[in-house]
Amino acid sequence: MNNAELSVVIAGGGTAGHIEPALAVGEALKTYHGARITALGTKKGLEGEIVPARGVDLRMILPVPIPRKPSVDLVKLPYRLIKAVLQTRAVLKDVNAQAVFGTGGYVAAPAYIAAKTKGLPFYIHETNALAGMANKLGVKLGGVGFNAAANSGMPGDVVGVPIRAEIGKDPDGAAAARGRQQWGFDDSKPVLLITGGSQGAASINAAVKAALPELVEHVQVLHAYGPRNEAPQAQDGYVPVPYIEDMAAALAVADLTVCRSGAMTVAEITAAGLPAIYVPLPHGNGEQALNSQHVVEAGGAIMIKDSDLTGQRLVEEVVAIADDPQRREEMVAAAQDSGAGDVSKMLADRIAADVRKEQEKESN
Repeated sequence: MNNAELSVVIAGGGTAGHIEPALAVGEALKTYHGARITALGTKKGLEGEIVPARGVDLRMILPVPIPRKPSVDLVKLPYRLIKAVLQTRAVLKDVNAQAVFGTGGYVAAPAYIAAKTKGLPFYIHETNALAGMANKLGVKLGGVGFNAAANSGMPGDVVGVPIRAEIGKDPDGAAAARGRQQWGFDDSKPVLLITGGSQGAASINAAVKAALPELVEHVQVLHAYGPRNEAPQAQDGYVPVPYIEDMAAALAVADLTVCRSGAMTVAEITAAGLPAIYVPLPHGNGEQALNSQHVVEAGGAIMIKDSDLTGQRLVEEVVAIADDPQRREEMVAAAQDSGAGDVSKMLADRIAADVRKEQEKESN
C-alpha cells in the first residue's frame, strides 16, 4: 500500500476525554503511516477549538445525543441520526476513507453506522472503565473493540489508553523549560498542577479558592479552572488559566497534581509519572473512581471523594506530598510502574495493517 493512499476518519467528540485519544491515534497514523486524517465533530463539543489547533481537518455533522429517559430529544432521535449518518457518509466519500476510528461522544454512533453501510472497517476504543452507549453499539454493528480497562461492558482487547507521543517524555528538559517560561515558575518551590478537566470543576475550584493562602506558602500553582467558569485573580505563585493548551509542558514542569480522574487524564498523569491527588467526578456510574483505582492501589496516587473535598483537606494532602521529597519519589516510582505503553502506535499499526491486507486482497 502506498502510504499516501491511507485515509482514516476519526470520531471522538464532545470532551477532551473523547477528542484526545482519537487525535493521538490519528497523529500516530499520520506519523508512522503517512495517513490523511479527517476528524468528525459537532458544534456542541470542544473539537472546534482543539482539532484545528492540531492541524487536523475537521468536518462538522449534526450532534446525536442519545437520551437516557423519554423526552422530546428521544422523539427527534431517528431524524437526527439519519441526517448525521448521511452527512458522515458524504465526508467518508469526499476523503476516500479506508477506515474509521472512534472513541465515543456525539459523533461516534453516526460514524460507526456510516462506516458499516459503506462496508468500511471501523474500530472502537473505550477509554473509560465503563463503556458508553455509542461504543457498545459500534461493536454490536461489527466494529473491532478495544478497551482501556478490563470489564468495561464492551467486548474487545484490553490495551490501555492512547496518548500523544510527547506526553510524559521530556528527555532534554525542553518541555519543563517551556513551562517555566510560559507560567513564570522557578525552582524555589514544587509546582502543583490543578485541573478539573477540559470544562473545569466547580468543587475543585472552590476548594482551591479556600486553600490558596496556605497552598502558595508551600507550592507554586498552575490552575486550569475551565473556560466556562469565573476566572480567579492571579497572584504571586498562582497562575490561573482557562485551559492548558501545552499539556506536555504542564506535566513536565509539575511536581504533583490535583485533578479529576477521567481516563485520559489518568493515562497522561501516569505516563508523566506524576504523584496525583484524584478527585473523581461524583456523577455517572462511578467510572472515574475506577479509572484511577489501579494507580491508587499501586501507591502512585491518593483519592479524595468529591463530597469530602474542602480547602483544608486539599491543603493537608498537598502539603503532605509537596513537603516530603522522599514520598514524592516513591509515588513517582509507583506511578511509573503502573504506566502506559505506546497504545497510539499499536492501534495505528493495526488499522494500517488491516487496510493494507484488504487492499492486497482486492488487487489479487
